[in-house]
Amino acid sequence: MPRTLLVAAAGRQVGLTTACLGLVRALDRQGVRVAFAKPVTARGEDRSIPLVRLGAHLSPPAPIDRGEAEALLAAGDDQTLLERVVALCGAAAEGADVLVVEGLAPEGGIVWSSRLNALMLRALDAELVLVGAAGAGKPAELADAVAIAAHGYAAGEGGVGCVVNRIAGDAGADEYRAALERVKLRPVALVPSLPELAAPRVGDLARTLGARVLNAGELEQRRIRTVRVAAMTVPNALQAFQPGALVITPGDRNDVVLAAALAVQTGVPLAGLLLTGGLEPDAKVLALCGDALRGGLPLLTVEIDSFDAARAVAEMNPEIPVDDAERVERAMTAVADRVDAGWLSGVARPGRVARLSPPAFRHRLVEAARAANKRIVLPEGAEPRTIAAAAIVAQRGIARPVLLGNPDAIREAARKLGVILPARVEILDAAAIAPRYVDALVERRKAKGMTPELARSELADEIMIGTMMMALDEADGLVSGAVHTTAHTIRPALQIIKTVPGCNLVSSVFFMCLPDQVLVFGDCAVNPNPTAEQLADIAIQSADSASAFGIPPRVAMLSYSTGTSGAGQDVEKVKKATELARQLRPDLAIDGPLQYDAAVMPDVARAKAPKSAVAGQATVFIFPDLNTGNVTYKAVQRSAGVVSMGPLLQGLAKPVNDLSRGCLVEDIVFTITLTAIQAEQAAARKRATTK
Repeated sequence: MPRTLLVAAAGRQVGLTTACLGLVRALDRQGVRVAFAKPVTARGEDRSIPLVRLGAHLSPPAPIDRGEAEALLAAGDDQTLLERVVALCGAAAEGADVLVVEGLAPEGGIVWSSRLNALMLRALDAELVLVGAAGAGKPAELADAVAIAAHGYAAGEGGVGCVVNRIAGDAGADEYRAALERVKLRPVALVPSLPELAAPRVGDLARTLGARVLNAGELEQRRIRTVRVAAMTVPNALQAFQPGALVITPGDRNDVVLAAALAVQTGVPLAGLLLTGGLEPDAKVLALCGDALRGGLPLLTVEIDSFDAARAVAEMNPEIPVDDAERVERAMTAVADRVDAGWLSGVARPGRVARLSPPAFRHRLVEAARAANKRIVLPEGAEPRTIAAAAIVAQRGIARPVLLGNPDAIREAARKLGVILPARVEILDAAAIAPRYVDALVERRKAKGMTPELARSELADEIMIGTMMMALDEADGLVSGAVHTTAHTIRPALQIIKTVPGCNLVSSVFFMCLPDQVLVFGDCAVNPNPTAEQLADIAIQSADSASAFGIPPRVAMLSYSTGTSGAGQDVEKVKKATELARQLRPDLAIDGPLQYDAAVMPDVARAKAPKSAVAGQATVFIFPDLNTGNVTYKAVQRSAGVVSMGPLLQGLAKPVNDLSRGCLVEDIVFTITLTAIQAEQAAARKRATTK
């Protein structure tokens, strides 16, 4: 995903889409490849995408229907919605340097727009730009209101930008700039109130009022810049005849109609005449007005009286119609001309440390697994959560799941769950297929004393059958552990599949899906008390896993001490492990010993490890032992409500992954997804070694 700006409204009718259009134009002027996305539709006709197509000549994907979004949020299924948002924005951003995302504008009766915007901000790892509009209040009042909105997003790093529309005159811009800076907001664009930006076409008025057109003239070209009601005698009505004025008068006021036509003929470019009361001028009068009408003066008539007509014009929707190219161009230019040059160059210039958000991570996993199309065996085939997960995996095309066990028991469990298993889900009778693996198992374990009798006994275990399926290339990966221990799941793989050449041990990582980003914790499930050499191996394996799943690896070797601030056997082990890992992989950013706060918090890092390339921005955390790692990951998971994916086992020649016995269906789905991607990586390694 390129650098992403989420542009959201800090109030109603603030010119949100106009601000987006202006930012797109400003970035485009810098030679930046810019893209646009509107993830969720507005209520009624959504105008953002047609306007972007018209003004910026971009082709954003169609947004998610707001009804679907509302249903997912009401069901508490935020993650599915955010995955769809990430997918949509990813499609929009293909090939772009900067993506401008228009947030959901606040509307009457909609209470979730700000919440969804905040969720999207984190899911897209975006920077926030809030849009406000100057009103009758003082600049300080607007700045405070925008600051309150910014705090609601909990947007921190890099600050929050602000676009202020409709400032009364350029002279007021300095006051708004000072007010915004006082509350630590970055003024991005301070746009004055320009009459031409709010000037609708006479044709827009005709469509809004349902007026009957007596003379079209330049209906689609002339713009209404002011409205004047002429109900007095002609000498007193003359003041209404001003350039760009829409003159409203009763339809039987032939004198005013004639005077307006004369004014046009003498060079006053009126916008048009709106006749009220359902009355029309005498035909002879209209004939006398022929030159003005042929010159382009629009003439409209409505049934309502002049007062109601004037009120209806004043209440016209101020938004730009989707076919008004001239007004779109003016609006884009007005905002782009006033975008702060320093801010603009900062956005156009790379340098911000990217973070991979949980929805973006999950979307990337699913897409990669779909492309891999791997066959994943599930030995706990009759386990209810596993059955439900297999159905989801098959429906979403994530992998080709194989449920291993008693077919009757599997189908009965599915029936009780109310789960319809798609045809893509295979069901294999474990007892029926076990005999065909006896000889292969004996061959692989004969050095350890394996006999046919022992092999038949081992193959009474579905996990051993699934492992043999992988050994014979009948399956690409295995997922188990919902009802079995970690040792039970891993033991057959260590005996049969063995480790990747060059790896001395099997370790594990958890992907910790924090609200803002995904972090990697290792080893939290396998090795109780690793040596310095093993810690170095775990660090390298974990960094490679992070990289394989799209997370830039910055590895923190954790301890109770940062740098040389502490001493002791445990600190020395971490220090030695760090040195070994650096020697083995000088291409990786690895540092330690680091305390957790120094590894993750920039301000602590500046104080404790100011020269570290990892401190304050670590993405991979290597714990000194299993006790520390397991306690920490579970404390973070349960206390902070963080979704954790794993453990993902590292180092095996083919992927086998273990589930927690307290896992949810979603956990199994994503473990299968991870396993499918690992299987593709294993296949790539095999292809590389056979060339």
